[in-house]
Amino acid sequence: MNYLCLWIVVFVFGPWLSVSGIAQSAPHQLFSADSTQPSSIRGRVNELANGKEVPLVGATVQWANTSVGTLTDATGHFQLPIQSTSNRLIVSYVGYQADTLTVTSPNAELSVTLRSTRTLQEVTVSGAPGQIDRINPIQTEFINQRTLAKAACCNLSESFETNASVSVSYSDAVTGAKQIQFLGLGGQYVQTNVENIPTVRGLATTFGLSYIPGTWITGIDVGKGAGSVVNGYESMSGQMNVELQKPDDANKLFLNAYANSFGRLEGNVNWSKVLAAHKRAPDYLWPGQTQASLPASKWSVGVLGHVSTLRTEIDQNNDGFRDLPLYTQINLINRYKYSTDRYMAQFGAKVLYEDRDGGQLSSFGASRYSFLNTTKRLEFFSKTAKLYPDKPYKGLGLILNGVHHEQTAHFGFAPYNGRQQTFYANLIYQSIIGTTNNSFKAGLSYLLDDYREQYRAIATARTESVPGAFVEYTYTYPEKLILVLGGRVDFHNLFGTQFTPRAHLKYSFNQNLAVRVSAGRGFRAANPFAENFGYLVSSRAVFLNKALQPESSWNYGLSITQDFNLLGKKASLVVDYHRTDFQNQLIVDIEHPGELYFYNLADSGNKGRSFANSFQAELNVQPAKRFEIKAAYRLFDVEQSMGGPFGEERLLPKMMVSRDRVLLNAGYALPFDKWKFDATLQWNGPRRIPYLREGYVHTSYQNMPVDMAPGFYNLNAQISRAFRSGWEIYLGGENLTGFRQANPIVAANDPFGARFDAGSQVWGPITGRMVYVGFRFKPQI
Repeated sequence: MNYLCLWIVVFVFGPWLSVSGIAQSAPHQLFSADSTQPSSIRGRVNELANGKEVPLVGATVQWANTSVGTLTDATGHFQLPIQSTSNRLIVSYVGYQADTLTVTSPNAELSVTLRSTRTLQEVTVSGAPGQIDRINPIQTEFINQRTLAKAACCNLSESFETNASVSVSYSDAVTGAKQIQFLGLGGQYVQTNVENIPTVRGLATTFGLSYIPGTWITGIDVGKGAGSVVNGYESMSGQMNVELQKPDDANKLFLNAYANSFGRLEGNVNWSKVLAAHKRAPDYLWPGQTQASLPASKWSVGVLGHVSTLRTEIDQNNDGFRDLPLYTQINLINRYKYSTDRYMAQFGAKVLYEDRDGGQLSSFGASRYSFLNTTKRLEFFSKTAKLYPDKPYKGLGLILNGVHHEQTAHFGFAPYNGRQQTFYANLIYQSIIGTTNNSFKAGLSYLLDDYREQYRAIATARTESVPGAFVEYTYTYPEKLILVLGGRVDFHNLFGTQFTPRAHLKYSFNQNLAVRVSAGRGFRAANPFAENFGYLVSSRAVFLNKALQPESSWNYGLSITQDFNLLGKKASLVVDYHRTDFQNQLIVDIEHPGELYFYNLADSGNKGRSFANSFQAELNVQPAKRFEIKAAYRLFDVEQSMGGPFGEERLLPKMMVSRDRVLLNAGYALPFDKWKFDATLQWNGPRRIPYLREGYVHTSYQNMPVDMAPGFYNLNAQISRAFRSGWEIYLGGENLTGFRQANPIVAANDPFGARFDAGSQVWGPITGRMVYVGFRFKPQI
């Protein structure tokens, strides 16, 4: 299908519709910080140093008479959801005079300068440890720029080093693709949005995390369990929303360069500029406002650029294969924003080109086994809104998005061609019923996916046309209870009418203790080849059931958050349990040596089962000033029925899922973040791998041996030095324990033979110790 004309319409006319981009992070929050409807305020806290205003890091910003607050980041900036019960903001910092201001214009970016009391010689950061969103009834962890800066964070897949909930590993030994695990399930079950637009999905599932450079990211919301129905039906284990630098960002320029001991080079630039500004007319003033307090109407432009490459061959285990593929990626976003008190619009385009060359070393010449992959991706987006300054709880918004994704690859002599064309629209209206204690969101959505894939002689084609409608009601009893009930109905042209109910409840016993409960359904249509690229790097014969049905599941969650004092220091404990029950699932069966099967769990009949139980306990504590420690333990119990279509069904632990994981993170910073030190130690427990011993022939699932990979430790660390001029240099290392899997490729000496397999035996690091160095530059405002 040709969507070019449709994209042109979206790109040119979309921004002028009365619409907006929408986030789901708080019961009163309709629009993200990016945005549209002012559901949150932004600002910066400064101090006077030698007559100049410089950022104040770690200042506390809190709504008066509430427990809702936050800390300023490494640049002095903060973002805080708007509260219906208070419009007074208290800004404080130990050693400085606290300031209280009344917020009259939610759209304006605030600037606060605190004055020293001159009674203390040392500044103490005041704030609770941990990053759990204390407002959202969905258990959500916020990863801000300060947390991201604890590692090199070259792209989204490398942004979870200090996160206990999300783990990342290589999917195979050749392609260089990284996959995430969340609640014991793969990344395809997490709905990954970029500024509330579903992005890492479809043909982008395998490499999509590497398409989002870490330096572009201003924050990541990681929500566990069933997400909001407003963002769609594909969230089965959780939702992630990534916010990028905005065109009107106060930091007009950001530069970053990175190099590591493997030969990887990377450069990034973020640039934003206000093009025009003027004040609003007097008749737009709110009661009590003045011209000086009004936000400026403005056009702004932003450019985000990324270039990275690896041209050095690495073969640390001497098996003749590159441990990492050679690659080059060029990535660019150009975006615009227009903002007034009553309207707001954003629109732009994203362009990406990437090529990968993995497989045997160049010394093997023309006869080498090679993995070649080229991706070309073009994306347009538009987010516009109609605002109601006198009714900040009300908003009308629309998101429009068009994607053209082309991908060609070769696995040895086996070719792959894939194309995805997508159009996405989401219209959302928000208001209240009587008072702000009763609010709702309602809207219409439309998703059009056109997929064309061919691997070897197997060709698949699927066009999904899915109009839908949703409504979500929120009841708030201030300071105590938040209840969210949502449901959506989608009319799928291939799979019929789908109903998706979801519910979330948060109850606060006091300011320090809160309980969250959630339940909800999700469903999605799988893309077997694109989501399992690693298994194609083999000599396996592929058997695909072309009548695959969509995956569907129910997710249930319970979490407890407790703040307390530990030996006189602030601490927090988060304990959660989630269970995902599949009614149907795509089973990827690699139990047969030399064969790869794709079939439905439902093919097993009523006896087929698949479930994932996830338990996690995380302790955050500040034992000393500017010293933070995180300790976490995670347990997965993930099992699925195998062999149903063959009449030999057996419930087995899910492949490549580590049952136990322990994480310990420690970070220390000198005043004003002049020096920062960070280290993360992880232990990954044993996991099941396929039994592929030489000479073994699979005869029955019932008596099939079970093979286990051993557990291993991994240590990452970084040290950085910041200067008042805006420069920051950093030095770090990954996998400093040096552990690596000795033989991740089966029959590496015979890549065109029947036993060759580079995708189903990778359970640990493929490369050993790596050291990196880089700089960040952000001119002082």
